[in-house]
Amino acid sequence: MKMKLYFTAIMFLGMMGVSNAQAQNPECMTNLSIFSEHAKVKNYDAAYEPFKKVYETCPQLNNAIYVYGERILKDKIKKAPAGEKDGYIKDLMGLYDDKMKYFSSKTNMAETEIDKILLQYDNKMLDDAGVYAGLSKPFTEDKANFKNPKALYLYFSSLVDLHNAGQKELQEVFDVYDDVTTKIEEENDKLTDRIAKLLPKEEEGTLTSKEKRRLKSYNSYSENYGKIAGSIDSKLGKLADCENLIPLYEKNFESRKGDVKWVKSAVGRMFSKECTDDPLFKTMVEVQAELDPSADVYVYLGSLKSKSGDTKGAVADFNKALELETDAKKKSNIAYKVATIYRRSSKSTARSYAQKAIDANGANGKAYLLIASLYAGSANACGTTPFEKRAIYWKAADMASRAGRVDPSLRGRASQAAASYNAKAPSKEMIFSSGMAGKTVTFSCWVGGSIKVPNL
Repeated sequence: MKMKLYFTAIMFLGMMGVSNAQAQNPECMTNLSIFSEHAKVKNYDAAYEPFKKVYETCPQLNNAIYVYGERILKDKIKKAPAGEKDGYIKDLMGLYDDKMKYFSSKTNMAETEIDKILLQYDNKMLDDAGVYAGLSKPFTEDKANFKNPKALYLYFSSLVDLHNAGQKELQEVFDVYDDVTTKIEEENDKLTDRIAKLLPKEEEGTLTSKEKRRLKSYNSYSENYGKIAGSIDSKLGKLADCENLIPLYEKNFESRKGDVKWVKSAVGRMFSKECTDDPLFKTMVEVQAELDPSADVYVYLGSLKSKSGDTKGAVADFNKALELETDAKKKSNIAYKVATIYRRSSKSTARSYAQKAIDANGANGKAYLLIASLYAGSANACGTTPFEKRAIYWKAADMASRAGRVDPSLRGRASQAAASYNAKAPSKEMIFSSGMAGKTVTFSCWVGGSIKVPNL
């Protein structure tokens, strides 16, 4: 039996990769095979003793020690009585460190530190200061690999709690907020790029089974990033309201007006929070224009001109912003910003810029959601009968659904919006009584186009 297990282990290691020196230890090889087979079927109690023997004697033998070992020890922590949990937690912390030590090609610094912090957090072993300090290290030293959505949220959330307790300054909250949200956007952009390549094949029904699994994974991760982004915004809450932002920026302006990163962050936040009526916004935009006359500056200058009634000057600045920006995603974001400026004053102009945002980046789901809201806000202006007016909601629902399709991080918001719009569209009873089933409703207002009424 032992000989059979020994040869099974050799075959297993041939596929998984092995430390040659430790592979010469027959007992380690046999126990590796035993605990691996138990772990595969989630019989973690039976896997524990042979795992422990291999880990203690031959820690360099195979990465399976660390893949299955994590599951085995987590099961122990879950089942252990209160007095024994700490020992298993300590063992798992050591396992994470040893994986980094012996199999660094299979992990990284950020992943290792995050796993250790989350383990302690989940077992109520860290306070806010411990969580924040523990996650600050991997975020600042290995940001490229800091991708865990839960860790991103906890990093920011613990800081806000520390600020509320009087232990951290508001400026640090804003700085970390910028860093974390930028990281989320970067990771989600990578996912939506991959999704965009697979969507046409999904619509054609030509995805391979491997591609289906990948698309499912990309969608899941993107949705998680969307949920975390929403939670982070909720956690920030009123701390970023104009009544807090303006005094803070007024206080720091003289000392930091030469810091281009700080100025750009402050201007961007004041713009997004609609603090643009305060004279400080104009002052800071002018400073940014001197420090960094980039495309974004022309968006802000255009918004100021638009508010003062200089429509021609505003349009010139907005178009200048789009001309200056060469990166497609950044150009898309600029066009979206311009669209939000016009959303109340000119729906058709807002849609025009939102469409430019989509043309530059087809995964800009926010632009689709904006167009959907513009359509929904025009119900009373599009059509002469109640049926025609309510039919515009089908068009709005379609745009909202597209938003969640191209950018799953927005799927929650998009699904809610689409459901709301569909609820306002003509009911089955209205379709039946009007005799419009299967027919087309054409919109003569600024929306244009048409929509086909569903068949009953």
